[in-house]
Amino acid sequence: MQTFINRYATPLVTGLFLVSLISGVALFLHWGSGWFHGMHEWLSMVLIVPFVLHLWKNWRPMLCYLKRAPLWIALAASTAAAALFVVPVGSGDGATGGRPPQFAFAERMMGTRLDAAAAALNLPLATLQGQLAASGLDAGTGETTLAQIATQNGVSTGQVMATVLAAGR
Repeated sequence: MQTFINRYATPLVTGLFLVSLISGVALFLHWGSGWFHGMHEWLSMVLIVPFVLHLWKNWRPMLCYLKRAPLWIALAASTAAAALFVVPVGSGDGATGGRPPQFAFAERMMGTRLDAAAAALNLPLATLQGQLAASGLDAGTGETTLAQIATQNGVSTGQVMATVLAAGR
């Protein structure tokens, strides 16, 4: 096991870091998001294993780092940078909760009544109710919200959104 760790820990960390770096840049620039999203998430999770092996291999040097300020300064700076993504941003009142506005908008739309959603999609209410029924969902009345439809039918809000959007095509 020690031979494996000595031989492969650092090369695996390097290789998976490069994959994470390249896929992260591609995601940031919105290049091939369908390809890179899963790759970035899963291989970043796989990166944990060689990272732990790398720490194990280099534990004595790590102990030296732990005694000096540069590691602690880097960790504090990294934590502060990460915190900027947690703090609500946007309109100043935290309306998006730090998430992309389109996600906050979609979540808020789930509180919309079915008749208002039909009007927003320029559809008759009966057409939207028919689409939901064809998908096996009880749409209730026009006064039922999209979130209530999801809850009452035991499905995700994403499934209700997809069904509603399909009716608008």
